[in-house]
Amino acid sequence: MNNPILLIVLSALFLSFGCGNTSDDLEYTGTVEGTSVKVPAMIPGKILNIGVKTGDLVQKEQYLAAIDSLDLTYQRDQLLATLEELVVQTEIAKSNLHRATDDYNYLKTKYDRIETLYHSQSITRQQLDDINNSLQNAGIAVSNSRQSLSTIAAKIKQVEAKLKSINKRIGDTFITSPIDGFITDIFYEEGEAVPQFGPILEIINIKRPEVKIYISQKLLSQIKYGQEVKVKADGREGTITGKIIWISPKAEFTPKTILTPSTRSSLVYAVKILIPNDKSILKHGMPVVITL
Repeated sequence: MNNPILLIVLSALFLSFGCGNTSDDLEYTGTVEGTSVKVPAMIPGKILNIGVKTGDLVQKEQYLAAIDSLDLTYQRDQLLATLEELVVQTEIAKSNLHRATDDYNYLKTKYDRIETLYHSQSITRQQLDDINNSLQNAGIAVSNSRQSLSTIAAKIKQVEAKLKSINKRIGDTFITSPIDGFITDIFYEEGEAVPQFGPILEIINIKRPEVKIYISQKLLSQIKYGQEVKVKADGREGTITGKIIWISPKAEFTPKTILTPSTRSSLVYAVKILIPNDKSILKHGMPVVITL
């Protein structure tokens, strides 16, 4: 073939068809996203201490910060004093019930004896009525003593419930890490007042990060849950094997962050990929290339 123009045309056609069949359609760019947790202050108050700094690696349940708990301690002491008083009242009420029960039992025995004498016409009706009235009063005293004991027991339960609540709130003043991860941001300084549920700091766990990509409808039938994919990070040799853990059940327009003139109106499906990262090679926000 000696015609140079024909050679150029054929070469252009070859390149055109070759580009259309490359694996570009199977490579996607995404961003590594770790599990981000903003650790809140469960109670409002002044921050007494922050025991970590940005960049620290922390473990789950590790101490992070402390909030002033002096007012709560005073409330707990007051409740403990109330509980002690109720315990004393309980002992008094038990003693009263014991005495009232003894009085009732004595009068009941006396009533039975007098009633027998009355039926044998040895005493008058008035004597029987008098002992009967005394017996009824003794029964009322027993009932009142039992009711008083029950009332005190109910108050004790209320105080104990309040104590549990106060102790929990005091425990909440010591803030611990809910997950393993790195401290990425601290929003308050020691001595500042934090509102209830206000985030004190942020922790990101990147042991098992995710990457979200968007695929076209024509490729949707070629992927499935649990399918392995290759993950490549810029500046690092080799690839990491990830796994598809979620495929969106509905289509959406291409997100603005990945818009191109040719995909501006394309419908795509979001796909999440889980990546093992035990050695923390990947970092939160790092761009990676996913190959399906």
